[in-house]
Amino acid sequence: TLLTSSMASEEEAAPTAADSSTIFDKIINKDIPANVVYEDNKAEERHCEILGSLLYTAKLVAKQEGLEDGFRVVINDGPAGCQSVNHIHVHLLGGRQMNWPYG
Repeated sequence: TLLTSSMASEEEAAPTAADSSTIFDKIINKDIPANVVYEDNKAEERHCEILGSLLYTAKLVAKQEGLEDGFRVVINDGPAGCQSVNHIHVHLLGGRQMNWPYG
């Protein structure tokens, strides 16, 4: 599901996220308005396994690197997305306060 929603600040919301339902829970439950731009359930199991493995490994590496306070995972795709290696991989960003919007 890809969506957009207005929110005061991701940075302001981050410290309390673990203590409450997420913004995504609220959007899914229709508790807050959102402009859902795409939604389906067509992901193949093999895709879920690959992406799940990449994200889980990113979490393990983040812990190994001492990023318990938080991190960001990025996947670049295509020339405009600055993809320079033509296979799927993730970038793990951390060690500082992330800002929003990114890029």
